[in-house]
Amino acid sequence: MPLCPLLKNGFLLVLPLFLVGAAAPAAGQQGPLGAFSNQAHLGGGEGTALYDTSAQAYTVWATGGSHLARRRMQDDFVLRTRLQQSGAPAQRKGWMVRSSLADTATVVTGAVHNDGRTVLRVRDGTDGPPKAVRVPVDHPDVLELKREGPTFILSAAQFGDPFTRDSLAELELGPEVHVGLFVSSEGEAEARFHNVRLITPAPDSLVPYEDDLGSTLETMTVETGRRTIHHRSPTSLQAPNWTPDGEALIYNSGGLLYRFDLATKAPEAIDTGFADANNNDHVISSDGTRLGISHHAEAHDGTSIIYTVPIEGGTPTQVTPKGPSYLHGWSPDDRFLVYTGERNGEYDLYKIPADGGEEIRLTTAEGLDDGSEYTPDGEYIYFNSVRSGSMEIWRMRPDGSHPEQLTDDRFNNWFPHVSPDGQTVVFLSYPPSVPPGDHPSYKHVYLRKMPIDGGTPEVIAYVYGGQGTINVPSWSPDGTQIGFVSNTGTH
Repeated sequence: MPLCPLLKNGFLLVLPLFLVGAAAPAAGQQGPLGAFSNQAHLGGGEGTALYDTSAQAYTVWATGGSHLARRRMQDDFVLRTRLQQSGAPAQRKGWMVRSSLADTATVVTGAVHNDGRTVLRVRDGTDGPPKAVRVPVDHPDVLELKREGPTFILSAAQFGDPFTRDSLAELELGPEVHVGLFVSSEGEAEARFHNVRLITPAPDSLVPYEDDLGSTLETMTVETGRRTIHHRSPTSLQAPNWTPDGEALIYNSGGLLYRFDLATKAPEAIDTGFADANNNDHVISSDGTRLGISHHAEAHDGTSIIYTVPIEGGTPTQVTPKGPSYLHGWSPDDRFLVYTGERNGEYDLYKIPADGGEEIRLTTAEGLDDGSEYTPDGEYIYFNSVRSGSMEIWRMRPDGSHPEQLTDDRFNNWFPHVSPDGQTVVFLSYPPSVPPGDHPSYKHVYLRKMPIDGGTPEVIAYVYGGQGTINVPSWSPDGTQIGFVSNTGTH
């Protein structure tokens, strides 16, 4: 194999030439340089980019000039990463977009400077001065650069906070550009990039619930926000449950349920018999022996009906007599299921014996109530409700009494999931531009956490997703991680 020598920290670093120039990885796959296909050094000096497959992280190093880990992308895109200083500080580090690799190229950078400033900068390849705007967040460690037509938008945050953004418009770089991570420095500099995501968003022509983008099955350590990609699919995967033995995630796709083995990275269909039109409302029993599913039954005019099956698969047993019914939780003693039911035009919360019986209405407030889930001690049911005018996180006693609102901010908050130790709630937050009663796919959303009794939420993941991202309980049994799905089109 040909080798390319580079000098780093006084040692000779020998790199295979496939790290310097290689074909782009196919959609849904990772090449030797991860999501990138090539690297380039611009200006004087030298540098390199390396991909750590175990950490799914990139290290970019330069001594003079700028070094870029890059690939080509077309049309609109979103570039997102979390920054970590891993060596000598860079003069600038972040995202770069170029019309070409020539010195006369138009170049857009969204970068953090060594003094902490966050700047969106454009150089058009002429002798004129560059355009620049400063995003009012200093020393951010989360950075996103988005192209929407001729407009570039730079968003920045210190991890845990929502994004702050600014933009520059009327920039023409052509439909296909070079995008990538870079560091620039007059001397030696190094930066490490985690949670790198190159996202092709949904086109305006996409028809919701008919057209799908690709899906990425991920887990994340809640305390640190470090994410791991386990599986990519060009089709829609939704709503992972983490199995009580910690060995697998169960998700739905194309009306079926799949068990994804975290060790072998292989999905296997779960036999659900005649129930082959399952949606993303499925929950594992507390003892791990049964799987509750929501199947659109022909005998009920295609409405969603709740069934249970053995966790390894088998013939479904009907639980709810009426539909639509959308499952969201089991009681800790596995005696009851809680779910959203539409009855006479109102979406309220109900519970029912897990083996079937009479359903019990728990909420009567006007507007949508959804996402019901018991706390591990069985003392509360957490849920989301639009009754206040925005979608917020609430809790109530298991008999529906004493409802209490826990969030009240500018976001619309959905699907609260309580940690196994009963101390933390993780939920999904839509921006205020999304109607409070709607939870669409393919939006820029946050996963946030807060203490069990409420408090100021903290962002733990910056995600392109929404519907199907985290609809159902997905904590790991040891309470350190969650599973979820993010989305992107082909690029």
